[in-house]
Amino acid sequence: MKPSRGKLPLPIITVVICAFAIIALLYTQRITSPSPNSILRFKSCSRKKHTPNSSDRDGKNDLDDSEADDKFDFDPEECSIVNGKWVFNSSVKPLYTDRSCPYLDRQVSCAKNGRPDSAYRHWEWQLDDCELPRFNPKTALKKLRGKRLMFVGDSLQRGQWQSFVCLVEHIIPEDKKSMHPGRSHSVFKAKEYNATIEFYWAPFIVESNSDLHIIGDPRQRILRVDSVSKHAKHWLGVDILVFNTYVWWMSGLRIKSLWGSFANGEEGYEELDAPVAYRFGLKTWANWVDSTVNPNKTRVFFTTMSPTHMRSADWNNKDGIKCYNETKPVMKRGHWGTGSDKRIMNVVDSIVEKMKVPVTVINITQMSEHRVDAHSSVYTETQGKLLTDEQKADPLRYADCIHWCLPGVPDTWNQAFLAYL
Repeated sequence: MKPSRGKLPLPIITVVICAFAIIALLYTQRITSPSPNSILRFKSCSRKKHTPNSSDRDGKNDLDDSEADDKFDFDPEECSIVNGKWVFNSSVKPLYTDRSCPYLDRQVSCAKNGRPDSAYRHWEWQLDDCELPRFNPKTALKKLRGKRLMFVGDSLQRGQWQSFVCLVEHIIPEDKKSMHPGRSHSVFKAKEYNATIEFYWAPFIVESNSDLHIIGDPRQRILRVDSVSKHAKHWLGVDILVFNTYVWWMSGLRIKSLWGSFANGEEGYEELDAPVAYRFGLKTWANWVDSTVNPNKTRVFFTTMSPTHMRSADWNNKDGIKCYNETKPVMKRGHWGTGSDKRIMNVVDSIVEKMKVPVTVINITQMSEHRVDAHSSVYTETQGKLLTDEQKADPLRYADCIHWCLPGVPDTWNQAFLAYL
């Protein structure tokens, strides 16, 4: 018997309905990166449990509360810290100042060095979908009980280390803490917790002829891109390692790169494009991690590049002088300037995703890109001395648009780090 005219057979109708259902399901799902280690992954988070506060009971801030209901609890496996915005909040005070914390370098003590404005200390990085928990010093110290935490890298990494120390040290009694500064290795001890928060100086991560006796002219620096052993012996036995390296690699278009010993002096090196040399160096680091680190005993983190703000035209201030006199973040979503090299981001991503030992990448680059207002600028030192009034009047030459004031942006890096930890 033939089917009646104008009607589709039941199997065809069923297939069509299923196809529409699958398409609708796919449409409503978020897109996730195939790589669990990908720097730019975007995932949804678990639903936040909203707790009414006093403003809820008063019937105020309905809009804010509805936005809070749309937020999710921070889950390191699910939430991305890339997408967000800086929101000014004058009611939130920093946990320390550059006068209350005795462990800050003069280089980053902007208020103490005469910076007149303070708004840069009251901006919060608010994620689009997730709730980034505030930094809790007690929680941090409990997580570090019986452990060694070590930050490894350059002066920007030293800033993050000093930030972390200052965020926790004020709740520790004077006789229960100590600081042992060193030329390449500095150690803060929280005795009651049997914990150390350490910094190890290795600006390139790999060995170079400019590690301790710093060579000012980048053209004279030579990197041994195939070795970290001189540095890595200090990383053994550490429970939590946080690495960073970027800005020293960007001091020239090409880098003198050496394989083997420095015994032959300057002979035997090759000049490589900076991203190519960076890939060799980071691959050497990755091989050390994979061959040496026991992931059951040691957690490894890598902080992405800290942007520089040398070109005010990047944020449409054509009359500006680098980051000098900037008092507000760039509010344009996804702002990206010339001080961050996406080729370097891609190198980190491609190497980390192939590693056997899990490495948690903390992407601080996008959030920091907006903060043209938060650098130490002219409120800093040079060659061990504070800038003179004459030097401050020449920001084109002397404004530091690489390092960050503390308290400031590195505190937010540590807020994210603790959330991942």
